[in-house]
Amino acid sequence: MHLSDITHPNQLHDLSIAELRELARQMREKHLQTVAATGGHLGPGLGVVELTLGLYKTLDFDRDKVTWDVGHQAYPHKMLTGRYKDFHTLRQKGGIAGYLKRGESHFDHFGAGHASTSISAALGMALARDARGESFNVVAIIGDGALTGGMAYEAINHAGHLPKTNLTVVLNDNGMSISPNVGAMTRYLNQLRLSPPVQTITDRLEEQLKNLPLVGSSLSPEIDRMKESMKLMTAVRNNKVGIIFEELGFTYVGPVDGHNLQELVHVFTLVQNITGPVLVHVATTKGKGYALAEQEQVGYHAQSSFNLSTGKPKPSTKPKPPSYSKVFSHTLTRLAENDSRIVAITAAMATGTGLVKFQEKLPEQFLDVGIAEQHAVTLAAGLACEGMRPIATIYSTFLQRAFDQIVHDVCIQKLPVFFCMDRAGVVGADGPTHQGLYDIAYLRCIPNMVVMAPKDEAELQRMIATGVNYTDGPIAVRYPRGNGVGVPIVEEGWQELPIGKGEILRSGDDVLIVAYGSMVHPSLHAAEILTEHGIQATVVNARFVKPIDTELILPLASRIGKVVTVEEGCLMGGFGSAVAEALSDADVTVPVLRLGVPDKLVDHAKAEESLAELGLTSASIAERIRQKWQLAEAEVVQPAEVS
Repeated sequence: MHLSDITHPNQLHDLSIAELRELARQMREKHLQTVAATGGHLGPGLGVVELTLGLYKTLDFDRDKVTWDVGHQAYPHKMLTGRYKDFHTLRQKGGIAGYLKRGESHFDHFGAGHASTSISAALGMALARDARGESFNVVAIIGDGALTGGMAYEAINHAGHLPKTNLTVVLNDNGMSISPNVGAMTRYLNQLRLSPPVQTITDRLEEQLKNLPLVGSSLSPEIDRMKESMKLMTAVRNNKVGIIFEELGFTYVGPVDGHNLQELVHVFTLVQNITGPVLVHVATTKGKGYALAEQEQVGYHAQSSFNLSTGKPKPSTKPKPPSYSKVFSHTLTRLAENDSRIVAITAAMATGTGLVKFQEKLPEQFLDVGIAEQHAVTLAAGLACEGMRPIATIYSTFLQRAFDQIVHDVCIQKLPVFFCMDRAGVVGADGPTHQGLYDIAYLRCIPNMVVMAPKDEAELQRMIATGVNYTDGPIAVRYPRGNGVGVPIVEEGWQELPIGKGEILRSGDDVLIVAYGSMVHPSLHAAEILTEHGIQATVVNARFVKPIDTELILPLASRIGKVVTVEEGCLMGGFGSAVAEALSDADVTVPVLRLGVPDKLVDHAKAEESLAELGLTSASIAERIRQKWQLAEAEVVQPAEVS
């Protein structure tokens, strides 16, 4: 059978192990070809091909439910659930999403973008099943990286208290998140992965029983049953990790070879007969089947389009400026070299946030806490209490998970924690779960917080220096994914910015454009376009959304009479709302056009495609302003009706 013929996972039921192995080969081939062409996550999906096939052969997908932790490891799942023929559209506009989406397939039982959620969701499904008196399997698949997140332990703690609730947790243990995992649990799991294989122990048992006088030759069925029992219990009796899960109320099974289809099918079949919560520990290799990805598991976690034979990225048509992440890391490293109080904190995202170089150069000033954003923020608060300068470097979308800690542990106590939010704004192909569109709204509402955003990479350097040296309370900077605009950066001597002060970049008398962060340069270009229509714009780089520069903006708004705000964030509660509130509070009554992201989810697409659709390109900004200007003029010159 070819993979393209499979539209329902139940079609795996009648396939032999040899046929499943052939499907595994096809899945890896399709996966590699697609990601090489479009870019996307590579290592995670390659590592779970056999796990997915082995598990799905034992489940009934007309009834059973599966939740995946972090949907980028579910590419094989997508191929087995009717999406093989469209898989080449992965992460493209209008194509297959890079993560799980309930709206994309009824086989995506729970959406997954962030980590550590699968066990909680699966337990909820299992409890609903039991409440309705139904009977079906519920399986949560979680990586050892996601197991570093506190939410996973909260769910394990709850499930272990429910001995009659059937739930299977599959621990996909490859020793990695994006980078190598950290923490005590990782150390325990590594010990278990290196323990004697279960098969060897049970084979030895069989030989011992067969050698018993008079009975050995007559015990074949009993030996088989005893072997299976030993397979389930060996790790529990011989490894501390198994005992930990057992003490928490789970039946522990493993470790199982995650690339041995026959063993996987056998174990997944057996555990369906166990009452209560079960944890199956499956040892896999990230990037399995592609030698380069197996050898360089960090670099091949995700890739832009690349040459499949060499593994190297496809050459760019022209040199690009350094990324904001790289500029951030370089600048912070230079500052930290001269200030031992600076501590960079990441939640398992050293690579994505650009902190790998920082870690290599200043390992004593670097902390990776695993996928634990809440802990990262309160840890930073504790460091700040003792006079350190903690830099919490977390993607905008992931910082949402620590909102309560930002409020209670940092802002209420007015502690000088510096939040550096990478991937702020539209992020492109990762889609709704990763868009960094809400940080302006969710941070500006908290007392004691300062929030800023740079117009370019050089201003980012100044904001890093500002944030590191700000001691009056918490401060945050947001910056976008991707490359800078190409302005020169400097190696040292960054001048700090006055808190809450913007700047005028261009003057005009017809319309006031107040832009924030990544939208400053597009707004400047829009102003140039407007001149072709006889409209002269003043452009302000706000720099700060909190405190906002009312001393600069209010007089300009009063004099010019028409205000436009531009931001790469949600309009509800965002930067435009802050400007409108400031105008209202000062009784400055002028029309305000707010440009940003409306109240809708931004789906996966190239970032430039999303920005165009949202009307946030230079041309779109100019056109929307021009249309608004024409409407305003029409209202003024409209003759009164004659009665």
